[in-house]
Formats: sequence, structure tokens, C-alpha cells
Amino acid sequence: MDIRNKELFLTVKDYSVSQEIFELYYDKELDMLITFPQPSLKDLGKYYESNNYISHTDSKRTLFEKMYQFVKSVALKRKLKLINSLHSNKGSILDIGAGTGDFLLEAKNNGWQTIGVEPSEKAKAIAIKKGISFVSETKELEDHFFDVISMWHVLEHVPNLEEQIKELKRLLKPNGTLIIAVPNFKSFDAMHYKKFWAAYDVPIHFWHFSKSAIKKLFSNEKLELIDVLAMKFDSFYVSLLSEKYKTGNMNFIKAFYIGLKSNYKARQNFEYSSHIYILKNK
Repeated sequence: MDIRNKELFLTVKDYSVSQEIFELYYDKELDMLITFPQPSLKDLGKYYESNNYISHTDSKRTLFEKMYQFVKSVALKRKLKLINSLHSNKGSILDIGAGTGDFLLEAKNNGWQTIGVEPSEKAKAIAIKKGISFVSETKELEDHFFDVISMWHVLEHVPNLEEQIKELKRLLKPNGTLIIAVPNFKSFDAMHYKKFWAAYDVPIHFWHFSKSAIKKLFSNEKLELIDVLAMKFDSFYVSLLSEKYKTGNMNFIKAFYIGLKSNYKARQNFEYSSHIYILKNK
């Protein structure tokens, strides 16, 4: 995808690492945003070099990290419950962007055959100590092998979006389930914080999705969107970081209020801070 004939939507800053400025362009046809410029694969790694990239650690150094790890433990149980509700017979699951392996560990302990893909050697090393198996890249894996493929806040990080969707189609069994979780740039917290919204997370978030964008992108590969679920905790986590970017402080009370308001507004228009998309391979 390129930005020719695309409308400039917003100018945003990388608050986590580089402090560089990036632009977000609106793709009207797909109803999504595109980060510009996008780092080359050679340079991409340096934008992840932050001690604050919390999903690549099991750290509990601060109150914020302790809260994050607690919420993560609750979310893991909900994720497993979701997977089991979609597949009564436990089979094979691939988690792309497996991080420190906690989701796969939960699934493995519940009887699933698990394998992960994770580009961060630091995160992968933590996961391997927990007994999680990995492949270096999905090209090593057989066609139509997996009952479930999950990408929890990973699709927005993928440089070649169309290639990735084709690869997911190749790996998934007929009638297999694809689970995609991504931020939603149409949420109230996104509109409230604008250029300070932490879930833009440029430049490591290449793409910024809406519900209609996910439906259109995956229907091109005959992956049918069957359900959209809310990720209600995300509005609070994202609002905390957004407050920090905007004011220099996390402002727990203000962030909690905005997160609560975002979830309340989403009860009417179903535009939550993040969504889980359930897709079936037809």
C-alpha cells in the first residue's frame, strides 16, 4: 500500500523511542490509516529498543507494570475461554507475535498443541524457559495445518499486510479460526487524545484499522468475519499512556475517566479502544 491519493489525517510523534515525527494517511477505500514513512526492515528493530515495551517482558518494577501483568493474567483466561468456545475439540494453535509466551502456555496447559513465532529474541528466550516451542518464520510450517491462528495486537506491526493475510490463509485448516486483535482508531479515546493517542504507536504500528477495514481486507482471501468482540481493558491502558504522552504524567484518575467514558460511548456505537475479530476460513 502507498499514500498516493490518500488524505493526510494526522501528524503524530514516536513518544516511546525516537521522538521522530510521522504522518497518518487515510485510505478511504479500506477505511484505515497508513503510517508514513514506514521504517525499512533493516531499521525497524531500533524503534522497539525501549524498556517500556512491556509486552516483551514479564517485568513488575512499577505500579503500572504490576497493573499490566495483573490485567494480562485475567485476559489470558478470557482468551483461552474464547478459543475453547470456538473449538470444542482441542487441536493445534499458532500464535504469531507470541511475546513472552503466556498465552501459548495457558493453551498448552489446557491441552492444545502450540507453536509460536516471535521476532524479539529477548521475549522468545523468556518464553522458551516456560516450555514454549517456536519456529523462526511461518514459511517453515505446512499448508492448512492449524485449527486456530491468533495475532494479539500484532497485525498492525506487520510490514507487508497483504502478504501476511495470504500466509494466514495458507496456514489455516478449512473451517479453521483466525483471531485478530487490533486497536481501533475510531474509538472515543482515539478521538479524545488525537495525536497523543498511545495506540497509534508510530512507526512500529504500520496500519490503523477500523471494523470495515478488517472485513474488506480478509474477505479478499475468503476469510469471513463472523464476530467482533470488545477489549474493554484496553481503553484504560491506552488512556494511561496517552495521558503520559500528553502531560508527562499518567494521571490515573483522568485516564480512568476517559477509559470509562470510551467504553460507555462504545456501548452505543461499538467503537471500543480495541477489538477482537473472529474470522473463519471458508
